[in-house]
Amino acid sequence: MALRIAPRRPSGRPTASRRASTLLFLGVGVGVTALAACSTSAGNPADTADPSISSSSPASDGSPTSRPESTPSETPVARDDAIVGTVVRFSGGGRTVDVTLEEDNPTTRDLLSRLPTTIRFEEFAGREKIGYPSPGLTVEGSPGSDPEDGDLIYFSPWGNLGFYYDATGIEYSDDTIHLGSYDATRDELADFDDTDVTLEVLP
Repeated sequence: MALRIAPRRPSGRPTASRRASTLLFLGVGVGVTALAACSTSAGNPADTADPSISSSSPASDGSPTSRPESTPSETPVARDDAIVGTVVRFSGGGRTVDVTLEEDNPTTRDLLSRLPTTIRFEEFAGREKIGYPSPGLTVEGSPGSDPEDGDLIYFSPWGNLGFYYDATGIEYSDDTIHLGSYDATRDELADFDDTDVTLEVLP
């Protein structure tokens, strides 16, 4: 009769060699897991991005970019109707003469930017009362004119303002820049002779 030999069962306590094998196996497993985690992290940088930063932006998805509302300027921009129709009062020698500006050009704008100011006037050639703003006014871009009685002009070669009260025979000139008109007689303008005249804008 043949004898059956039962397989030997392992001892209840692991031997030193088995413990070493188990620790080696566990170490390899942990290393593989760590490498897999690093690989996943490197391959997906978006997974580590700051969650406070949106994954899309208006520039990338085609939607319009919102902009902060602009703050209105504290200084109003002068319009044509803010120049034309402005009344400038000339006061001196006990006389006041109001000039209504009729042109919106660089010369009138420069004059307005200096007011209030004081200019000394004098008689010239029996035709006009003239005064010299200092420094001279801006003239580039301002057209010439054919002056008439009652015009306030700026004569660019001399750099003077002029109240024309007798423009007979005076023809068109690029140098004679029309600013506005006034209503005063020759005798009334005589009060400005050799007098400091104050210019100011009427409200």
